[in-house]
Amino acid sequence: MTTKKVGTRGRPRSFDPAAAVETAQTLFQQRGYDGVGVADIGKALGITPPSFYNAFGSKAALFAQVLDSYTAGYGRFVPEALEGPGDSADAVDRLLAEAACRYATKDGIAGCLVIDGVRNSSDAEALAMIVRHKAASRDMLKARFAREHPEKADGLASIVITALNGLSASARDGASEAELMLSAKAFARAFREETRASGGPRVRVL
Repeated sequence: MTTKKVGTRGRPRSFDPAAAVETAQTLFQQRGYDGVGVADIGKALGITPPSFYNAFGSKAALFAQVLDSYTAGYGRFVPEALEGPGDSADAVDRLLAEAACRYATKDGIAGCLVIDGVRNSSDAEALAMIVRHKAASRDMLKARFAREHPEKADGLASIVITALNGLSASARDGASEAELMLSAKAFARAFREETRASGGPRVRVL
């Protein structure tokens, strides 16, 4: 008597969730949220659509994991720049210079996923995720600037956000790292002038 071997359903034994999130991040960065389908992700991961839904629940749920991983890893340069030595203008110098370097095209990927990942998308769930991440970034900037310029913290945060949006868009349009760096320095100078116009730091910076 022979026993029929029944295949198991679901994810392959070699399936690595962390690696899957990284692969999905690359796809979303290259094509944008709307440009990536479940079939595309499944093909890249080597899994079937049923296995995909079993692992992640939905494309939106996977995108949420990607955004969390992206901001916690790649996006660490933002808080690191803000918490470095010097005043808020020094922090913005570091932040924009690092953004120019990171946003420049590398391995076919340019710009910032949080800024441009859902551009032109009509997916309400994905858009809501991006709104939350952008709000968290604005709050981080405002908190840093409020230490020295409490009355202008929101406006200063807007300057930096506009700069980051511009750098990301320019990178996606093909601007080189050198070109992005020139723009970053111009934005940083404008920020520094704005802080001086407000009468300098209200709180001494050590």
